[in-house]
Amino acid sequence: MSNRNPNPNPNVYILVDQESDEETEPEPQSEEDSEETEQEDSEEEEQEEFIPVTDSPRVLSSKKGEKGGEGRICSSAGETGENSQGNEWNPGDIDGLFCPICMEAWTTSGDHHVCCLPCGHIYGLSCIRKWLQQRGTSRKCPQCNRKCTFKDVRKLFVSRIVAIDGESQKRIRSLEAKCISLEKESAVSSKKEAEWRKREAEWKKREAVLQQELHQLKEKTNYLEHLLDVRSRTMEYAPSPSIGSNQVQPPGYNLGSDFKGQGPFILQKELRVDGARLFDIDASTKILLMTRRLQGLGGTHVLTKMSLMAPYERQDISLPSGTKAVRDLHMCPSDGSLVLFASLGKKLSVLSTESNNVILDYDLPAAAWSCSWDLNSSHQVYAGLQNGSLLVFDMRQTSRPLESVNGLTSNPVHTTHSLLNSSSPSGVTAVLSASSIGICQWSFGGSVERPFLVSETGYQGVCISLAYCSSSNDIIASYRPRIDFTNEMASSQPLPTPVIGQGVQGSHVHLKRAGSNCYQKMGVTCANVNDVRLPRSTIMNIENHGCLFASGDELTGELVLQQLPSFFVVQRLKLPKHPIHDVKYANAFDGGLLGCLSEDVLQLYSNHALK
Repeated sequence: MSNRNPNPNPNVYILVDQESDEETEPEPQSEEDSEETEQEDSEEEEQEEFIPVTDSPRVLSSKKGEKGGEGRICSSAGETGENSQGNEWNPGDIDGLFCPICMEAWTTSGDHHVCCLPCGHIYGLSCIRKWLQQRGTSRKCPQCNRKCTFKDVRKLFVSRIVAIDGESQKRIRSLEAKCISLEKESAVSSKKEAEWRKREAEWKKREAVLQQELHQLKEKTNYLEHLLDVRSRTMEYAPSPSIGSNQVQPPGYNLGSDFKGQGPFILQKELRVDGARLFDIDASTKILLMTRRLQGLGGTHVLTKMSLMAPYERQDISLPSGTKAVRDLHMCPSDGSLVLFASLGKKLSVLSTESNNVILDYDLPAAAWSCSWDLNSSHQVYAGLQNGSLLVFDMRQTSRPLESVNGLTSNPVHTTHSLLNSSSPSGVTAVLSASSIGICQWSFGGSVERPFLVSETGYQGVCISLAYCSSSNDIIASYRPRIDFTNEMASSQPLPTPVIGQGVQGSHVHLKRAGSNCYQKMGVTCANVNDVRLPRSTIMNIENHGCLFASGDELTGELVLQQLPSFFVVQRLKLPKHPIHDVKYANAFDGGLLGCLSEDVLQLYSNHALK
């Protein structure tokens, strides 16, 4: 027994069907075979006859569904012994599952029935019998050479024979232990990762708060730097008379004593407003409304409502389709919730700032260039058109205008101001307008409605701007030189090519309304004006300090404040960008608020120095 080999098939799985119902009868032996068998039996009487269990494959019995069927053999990996091409056995793929004599698969019935020897080696029945018959008296196991006889051959009636590899089992247990350990480590890692993610989220939240605080500190720093810059500029510029002023100050007049040696306005806030062109301020509601064109191809025109209280919240208001660019914008002086605006889309519209909707829309015969509220009647409005005519509307009648009057020329009416009727007959309203030919007055409700040209301005050139202060009746018209190409000049010398967009020397003419149809010329001063655009200006009537005129200097890029009627420069406000698009003043805003809109930047100044 010490010469026995270990299990020859360590990794073999054999699936066989249940034992057949047919009993196997011993085959008849010849006399010669019987003698040989008896002789062999006598020689092996001393040897123990048994089928080894420890050295043979482990036998696991289970029942199959059908009887007498062919066995099915599979590898230790649980795969079938059939290849992918068909039902043929592949000995190379499933080594040890075939008869080691004929290399054919053994069966569970028939001649090639699976059987084993006492040594534990497995063969097909027909093969081992043939082998033993060929060896004569030296009958031995083909693999271990242990002596055996025909009667030692045992048929195996089992459904599966399994030989378990102990080393593989140990390795499997080791791998299972490692898997359990890795699962525990993975659970710990997942828990730590969740904690780190939670901390990361808290850190990001804290970072966002710090970034916001940093942004606010930067804004405050920029604001303080602007204040210091404005303070230094206002201290640098001493009051001085403007060039070309023909006014002589009365004896004992001291401008410096009025403003205590410094500029009256201090920068309070600078805001970024992309695409803004016009704006107006309502002091009662502390709201600023501006016209903007959004960026992008075919940018949309919108109105933007902004609060004048920190944090200066904004809200864009969409305009009806076909409105196009807004040319003029005014908030109602008697009701700050209403806004009147004129557009190139041949529209005159009234907007409610409470609902942010257009509540009234008039169709015009031509593009609108200017508009105005009637200072004497809250339901009457005016529109100056591109063809030179002026229309009057009553908001209680929405079908058509009350009156439509043609102008002296077909030049666009670029500015319109309603005049107070304190000096006009009862029921008569007057409107002051400006076009390239100059200033015209229109009267409605009286016997004469034809406009007339205000001749007191004289021949100054092309009128490009008109400012009016209703509380003081001050009027300032701005002009640029008129280019007159006569035939004689054209034939005598070549004309220089003009540089578009640069300033030229023009003039400001100061008038005062003295009656219903009378005006008094107060003074004229030279000014650097734009040679292409139509600039905006405003007159500020500051209580106890007289009137100041605010206009842009095209050459220096500054907003110049001049005292009326002397045109003395009291302050120059340096602007971050050029050109100036609009200037407005609200005199009931805690001492007064001056707004200046340049390219994409809105600056708000307060006149606390005059309080």
